[in-house]
Amino acid sequence: MNRKWLVLLLMMIVTTFTAGCWDKKELNEMAIVSAVGIDKNKEGKLVGTFQIINPSNVAGSLQGGGGTNPPISVFRATGNNVLELDSIATTKISRDMYFAHANLLVIGEEIAKEEGINAIFDAFERSPEFRATTRIVIARGVKARDIVDTLTAIDKVSAEKVIRTIESSEKQQGRSISINLQEVIKNLVSTGKEPLISGFTVKGNTSKEDKMENTQSSDIEANPSAAGIGVFKDGKLIDWLDGNQAIGAMWVLDRIVNTNQHIDWKDKKNAITYQVHRQKTNIAAKMKNGKPIVSIKVRVEGDIREANIPVNLNSPHVLIDIEKRLAKDLKKEMEDAIVRAQKNKSDIFGFGEIMHESHPKEWKKIEKDWDDVSFPKLEVDVQVETFIRRTGLRNKPYLSNLKKSDQ
Repeated sequence: MNRKWLVLLLMMIVTTFTAGCWDKKELNEMAIVSAVGIDKNKEGKLVGTFQIINPSNVAGSLQGGGGTNPPISVFRATGNNVLELDSIATTKISRDMYFAHANLLVIGEEIAKEEGINAIFDAFERSPEFRATTRIVIARGVKARDIVDTLTAIDKVSAEKVIRTIESSEKQQGRSISINLQEVIKNLVSTGKEPLISGFTVKGNTSKEDKMENTQSSDIEANPSAAGIGVFKDGKLIDWLDGNQAIGAMWVLDRIVNTNQHIDWKDKKNAITYQVHRQKTNIAAKMKNGKPIVSIKVRVEGDIREANIPVNLNSPHVLIDIEKRLAKDLKKEMEDAIVRAQKNKSDIFGFGEIMHESHPKEWKKIEKDWDDVSFPKLEVDVQVETFIRRTGLRNKPYLSNLKKSDQ
């Protein structure tokens, strides 16, 4: 019996000294940060823009109440480093800034070009609150604060608008790349691979971007939009990929999901639209006569979704010709993107990383001069196979009934 009482006494003593929720924070004590923008002013100091969620205003707008109060508030701070920005911004807010829900980091184009992104990422990576899955974009042609300030109509929190636009642009067009903090840092420190980061801008009347009127009209005056893909080398922004070169890079990286490819036919531009449903890119590296060689094989399957000319899609010969034209176009897009990367001396495709994995001994000999010597002269063989699986609900365009086909 005495033993039981002794055990009970010890439990009571331990319980007394056991800490509870000593570091708890109530919701009404926190300022929930949804996005952070980093710019540089004329004096060379960092300018941080912090997008804070107004919970009651967001909830009211989602319930259809509308309201005149914005769903976000924005605070700015100027300092010499990221932590100083945080400290100074805290003096302007009545609550503690909470970064665990920050899902967007916007970096000014000027900083990305002149100073690079390495120093900025160090503070965010060390933070116990800031998430490694936070998406990264570069403010192209505008300040980072312009994107963080913007009020949007459909997505009440504009950080969500930016993220969803990047994801949609990558999936539907292949002109953007959705990438997070962890992936960028991995590419920065990786041997034989440089990062790519999507650009974002604000189109329209930028003087209206942070006004509630911008969300209260069916014709949005200031609209945040995806703007190409930024190419980096040694942590600095050196170039932009737009249009077909951006798409070609995404093909090489095997990040195309569901895009439309426009095909010229019989002297007519964009006459046929092919929609990709399945694709796979395989990259292999080998050594030949002491030189590295990379081979890229792409297999694509999809449907004909539009034909603006009278063409006989019942004919196997016509379908084969379309497949050949499509394969030729895709090959050119990829080769153009590769040539652009080689001119920039930036291995954004990770060919060096593949060479390192498959031929570690040979890689040690060329690693030091890979970006400036081996990669720019690298022989890359691109092979593309395309297949038309379906032609939609109509094999023969109705245009054939209006104009005689020349097939």
